Amino acid sequence: MLTAITRAPSPSLADCKLTFLPREPIDLAKARAQHHAYEQLLADLGVRLIRLPAEPQLPDAMFVEDPALVLDELAVIFPLGASSRRPEAPSLAAALRPFRELQYVTLPGTVEGGDILRVGRQLFVGLTARSNADGIAQLARITAPYGYNVVGVPVTGCLHLKSAVTALDASTLLGNRAWFDSSVFSGFAWVDVDPGESHAGNVLTLAGAVIFPTAFPRTRERIEAHGFRVTTLDISELQKAEAALTCSSLIFDAP
Repeated sequence: MLTAITRAPSPSLADCKLTFLPREPIDLAKARAQHHAYEQLLADLGVRLIRLPAEPQLPDAMFVEDPALVLDELAVIFPLGASSRRPEAPSLAAALRPFRELQYVTLPGTVEGGDILRVGRQLFVGLTARSNADGIAQLARITAPYGYNVVGVPVTGCLHLKSAVTALDASTLLGNRAWFDSSVFSGFAWVDVDPGESHAGNVLTLAGAVIFPTAFPRTRERIEAHGFRVTTLDISELQKAEAALTCSSLIFDAP
């Protein structure tokens, strides 16, 4: 059964780490409502939810995608590139342990799940301030016995690789190609984000639907022009915390 782990927004969300965005006031009640709507949409699409409680002392803990990668055969737990976020990993590992064998990337290697774009057996991993070459090499060694191929992708314009590129389906990518080295993605078709919507490269594709932020209507038109069915969701308050649609859940198949 398709399963998603989520975590409620922290009461300290306004103290989140920011790298590429200016800090703005965050309305916590609105952020919680938008996160609940996100969870409800997943549930409406047939996903079983495992909701973890908020972490009051960990402002970014809502972004459960970053401390782990869940594959069909195992889950890999990461030391996050942002050292202040590393305490997020143990409770997430505990939530995953009933479903997967756990393996670990270890320091000085660092990886964040927002840097990992999985397309089939390919794992494209952003080389960023959060995911380093050592961490990527460890991930390659861990996953190689299961038939995965890890490809490093230099990223320059955004926090994570998936801030700039995500998959619309197995052969089509949505991206802002100014922010990363797109030459490593051979054989894919592209939908480029609208030039005026540079942050529009992140979508969550699930159960035949492309879930997309309401903030980027011109890029939505481009996606729909390629024949994809788009479901929009307002995450405007969460975006102030450098959130995207993929980062607020870990989605995997489980009995």
